[in-house]
Amino acid sequence: MARNKFDIDETLETPFDIRHLKRALTYAGKYKKRIFLSLFISILAAVISLLSPLIVQYAVDNCMKGPETIPMLAVCAGALLACIVLSVFMAQKRSKMMTQVGQDIIYDIRKDLFRHMQELPFEYYDSRPHGKILVRVINYVNSVSDLMTNGIINFVLEMMNLLFIMVFMFFVNWQLALVVLCGLPVYGAIIMFIKNHQRKAWQNASNKSSNLSAYLHESIVGVQISQVFTREKVNAEINDKLAKSYRKAWMSAVSYSNLVWPSTDIVSISTRAAIYLVGLLFIPGLSLGTILAMGDYSARFWQPLMNLSNLMNTFINAVAYLERIFEMLDEPVTVKDRIGAKEMPEIKGDVHFKDVTFSYDDGTTVLEHLSFDVKAGQSIALVGPTGAGKTTIVSLISRFYDLDSGAVLIDDTNIADVTLHSLRSQMGIMLQDSFIFSGTIMENLKYGRLDATDHEAYEACRIVGIDEYINRLKHGYETKVSERGAGLSQGQKQLIALARTILSNPKILVLDEATSSIDAKTERNLQNGLNHLMKGRTSFIIAHRLSTVRNCDKIMYVSDKGITEAGTHDELIAKRGDYYRLYTAQAV
Repeated sequence: MARNKFDIDETLETPFDIRHLKRALTYAGKYKKRIFLSLFISILAAVISLLSPLIVQYAVDNCMKGPETIPMLAVCAGALLACIVLSVFMAQKRSKMMTQVGQDIIYDIRKDLFRHMQELPFEYYDSRPHGKILVRVINYVNSVSDLMTNGIINFVLEMMNLLFIMVFMFFVNWQLALVVLCGLPVYGAIIMFIKNHQRKAWQNASNKSSNLSAYLHESIVGVQISQVFTREKVNAEINDKLAKSYRKAWMSAVSYSNLVWPSTDIVSISTRAAIYLVGLLFIPGLSLGTILAMGDYSARFWQPLMNLSNLMNTFINAVAYLERIFEMLDEPVTVKDRIGAKEMPEIKGDVHFKDVTFSYDDGTTVLEHLSFDVKAGQSIALVGPTGAGKTTIVSLISRFYDLDSGAVLIDDTNIADVTLHSLRSQMGIMLQDSFIFSGTIMENLKYGRLDATDHEAYEACRIVGIDEYINRLKHGYETKVSERGAGLSQGQKQLIALARTILSNPKILVLDEATSSIDAKTERNLQNGLNHLMKGRTSFIIAHRLSTVRNCDKIMYVSDKGITEAGTHDELIAKRGDYYRLYTAQAV
């Protein structure tokens, strides 16, 4: 996916690639028995339906010669009715069967997409508008649903229909069959012209839809900031511009799509007219029943071609979406279990950085040749200016990113050699963004440890000082909260997120600005609980308020792509260096 803003189109102007369609068909492989059964039913229905013109031909030529032929005419009418009923019944069965198969395939694609999204590294989401990610998982997958539901079987069926109709036409009269086929070159030229413009038009519409979705997502997430800065009018104008751009692109694409059926209809009518003209004027002795049957077959001949043209529209649109879906599925999982990765032994808590160098995707080097050692049970504070790399250090301990060089070891085990699950399941990490999921407070507390008891959840909340507030709620711990914890204050969300981290009973605890949104009284209660919690547990604490880290075993000042100072609070104050200047500046 192009790394861009909501107002920049994704670059995708590759020619039609049949490989995308073939790859989509691999999802259909596990359902091939039902697909083949559906195809057999469809072919049977098509053959039965094609008997109708022959029945009409026989009735016109042989059953209208007097009263004595009325019984035979009644038999023909009954046979015609039976053909219609049987073909409709079989078509309904096939449609239901293929709808189920199609939805099963869409489920498989959506499941694979979501699983892959869960494994993609942080940097993937850091550099892309989330709205453009969502539109792929929801809109684009829904858009290929029709292709996977009926497109596959209909394509084969319409090709078979064409073959059967041609056989029946040549069986009835080969001269008039050739008249029908004369329209094919004209039709093919028209469709090729439309196709060349149509795919580009739908790709452009897809880009504009993606841009609009990305901006809508961004606007919803940032609606409070927009209202604070009275940006409503400006935002509405941006949305209006994006919506108009999408409307224009969509109308352009639809205008090409809508050329297909009129073109088919014109060629079809012209061909049928030619049948009557040639049959009546140039082929002497041709019966009326034969002409009527050929007219019927001619109409039927162009119907599959029109359906194939419409299917081509679906294919063109769907392949444009499939390109983006598979592009996302092919996005490399840069942080993953290595071949032969082993389970992380039970963590004791020693942490070692060995000559670590790390840079983000944009080439910005954050850490260079960083080395330090932390003993099990120590509490480590990371302080320093914004953007120096404090959060990066704790993210590397959890292996949210891979190193450029060097190694991070826990208990002398290189974390790159163990499975991510066995590593992260023993760590409790509270990031700056205290994300609260939709659901109950209890469900949020047990998010990282589903087997935790209610009593353990209560105890975790008591430690951080949020239990009294929760108990005052009408439904207590079963109170429902919406996405991002709407209705909770920022401090309450941080306390719940911290209790969630504590409940996971981690071997290594990481607190990234865990008390930044908590008032002074709550902070004192929280600090007492944290002091008890951190005993015997290796802890990394990032804090801008230095008063919260004075009692840590070691304070490391992060700056200039490394650690410039390290020691206890008193030792660093005595050195009168970077930490001293930062501390005295806050004390003023």
